[in-house]
Amino acid sequence: MPTEHPIAPPVPDPSGFAEFYEQNFAAILGFVTRRTDNVHLAADLTADIFLTALEQVESYDARRGTPAAWLYGIARNVLATHFRGSARERRAVSRIAGHRMLDEQDVAAIESRIDAARAARELTGLHAALSEPLRAVLDLVAVDGLTIREAAQALGISAATARMRLHRARKALKSVTPQAGPSLNTLLEAAS
Repeated sequence: MPTEHPIAPPVPDPSGFAEFYEQNFAAILGFVTRRTDNVHLAADLTADIFLTALEQVESYDARRGTPAAWLYGIARNVLATHFRGSARERRAVSRIAGHRMLDEQDVAAIESRIDAARAARELTGLHAALSEPLRAVLDLVAVDGLTIREAAQALGISAATARMRLHRARKALKSVTPQAGPSLNTLLEAAS
């Protein structure tokens, strides 16, 4: 089970906030990157998250949760705002590909990527089939490494509710795939 994140609370002065930023940047960038399909977008959203955190640093209250839970809560809100806006837009994707003959190594690499993509799609499909409340707790605990308590604080729910949602998510995933592949087993073990 993950341990609670021992990070210092955010402080309004620039040097103190800089330390808070450095301590949490990699974790928040990872959180955002796993939820977007573009590393540049992830970097922009991460910057927005820390800008929002800096603007709201006075609102941090240690009695309401850990600094990690506060920051992940801000991250979830920034992502939700972004995805609401981008749902109204469609991006055009273009790819310029060179033409050359493929050798056996290239073909093997492509087949390996196709197999990995197939497994990822299956896992993504199972994950997407979960309700948003179950998915949110599962992601924060299994993927982002927060404790149940921190995930609950980030989501604004009780620890008991978070624990119940995590149990239901794991149970739902196991019931759909009795012979789960390694990706699903790894995810479920991380959520234990």
